[in-house]
Amino acid sequence: MSPNTIRGFLALLSAALTIAAAPARAQMPAWEQQLYEAAKKEKQFTVYTAHYDTETIADLCMAFDKKYPGVKCNFVRTTAQVAFQRFQQDLQAKLAVASVFSSTDVSHYPDLKKRGLLMTYQPHNLARMVDSLKQYNDKDNDYWVTAAALVVIAYNNSLVSEKDAPKKWTDLLDPKWKDKVSIGHPAFSGYVGTWTVLMRKLYGWDYFEKLEKNKPQIGRSINDTVTMLNSKERWVAAGPEATTLLSRDKGNPLSVIYPTDGTLLMVSPTGIPKSAPAPNAAKLFVEFLLDKEAAEVQVKNHSLSVIKGIKPAVGAKPLEEIKVIRPTEEEITKGIPEVKEKFRDTFGV
Repeated sequence: MSPNTIRGFLALLSAALTIAAAPARAQMPAWEQQLYEAAKKEKQFTVYTAHYDTETIADLCMAFDKKYPGVKCNFVRTTAQVAFQRFQQDLQAKLAVASVFSSTDVSHYPDLKKRGLLMTYQPHNLARMVDSLKQYNDKDNDYWVTAAALVVIAYNNSLVSEKDAPKKWTDLLDPKWKDKVSIGHPAFSGYVGTWTVLMRKLYGWDYFEKLEKNKPQIGRSINDTVTMLNSKERWVAAGPEATTLLSRDKGNPLSVIYPTDGTLLMVSPTGIPKSAPAPNAAKLFVEFLLDKEAAEVQVKNHSLSVIKGIKPAVGAKPLEEIKVIRPTEEEITKGIPEVKEKFRDTFGV
């Protein structure tokens, strides 16, 4: 092959690679292209999140980085209350770190909004959202639902048969589960805080006084319950569907029960702090969370899709076949601070 032929081949290859690298960019609507160009100037951003386990948020950031090269997604994954506390500490120290704040505790958002700490933005991709979830968005566009999941009864199926597994939340109170139950802590986890509010609403605080007699092992994050089941420290748990099924996919002997008295539907919002050091990247990330690439990652990791038209994961139970229940935002906002204190008094932790 002559030098001229080689040079011609390399030029064609370079052109082909350039075209292949930018097809998605070329297909972007004008608003997205404009937001992307502004985000590239910011180069990177940080998400404070309690929405997912570490693996899922890492996968989401990787998918974002692939879709929007030149804008780096960094994340800090903690429990809801720790994420909120860290954000508050940043504000007090006049540090601008988080450009995106994603909590599983919906009570955080009315407080942040009332204090004028959230940026108003109307995502273009809101039209893609599942209609039944739109009611949980802020009417003034200060925060939006970007994740949805379920709290279920989980169990180690090498220790408990499906026949003997708890079928409803009150089954966890049976004395046969003494020293065998695992739960999280409402002072740390938004999932657990919401679940505690729901149990109190359904059964009164008497539910937890009876549960205390079974001496549950109490973690911080709701995801700690999965670790306890895998280690066989505990046999049954009030746990997260997504993390439990992800662990099952890795070969752990875990199963889930959708309680007959109602599976807790968790909707988790995202807001953009007014202090965001990368506001354009933050807006782009919110749009991404409401688009198909993020939904596909969420479903692959057993979370629910918040947008229309995404098939559930193979083997997942369709949402329409599950009896789901959820406290109102007002009940959660008022109830979580109350149940945190009562929980400490009852369980001593």
